[in-house]
Amino acid sequence: VQLQASGGGLVQPGASLRLSCAVSGRTYSIYYAVAWFRQAPGKEHEFVAAIASRSDTNIRYLDSVEGRFAVSRDNSNNAVHLQMNMLTPEDTAVYYCAADLGSGAWTRGYASRGSWRYWGRGTLVTVSS
Repeated sequence: VQLQASGGGLVQPGASLRLSCAVSGRTYSIYYAVAWFRQAPGKEHEFVAAIASRSDTNIRYLDSVEGRFAVSRDNSNNAVHLQMNMLTPEDTAVYYCAADLGSGAWTRGYASRGSWRYWGRGTLVTVSS
């Protein structure tokens, strides 16, 4: 399974960005649970959001991004997007997407980095004026 995150960049506070995670593997991306984590400079990885396998609505968010970020599937392109609105400097980080086939990651704990089997390279998001 290969994951490719893209869409990062430098934006001003209050702006929006959409990150994409292209999923290529043994089956269609809909069968994978997909998560987004981020790592700010000097900090540990932090769970951001996750969408369950075979679902468009079973989604979980970090409290601080709830209402500002939204995860969606793009099944025709085997991708999962992270729409980020009202960005703040505290959102500055390298963003990673992770995936796991089926419900395993959800069962093990979707907010835990160790629950996810497959990882892509990160994409840098910088929010600064």
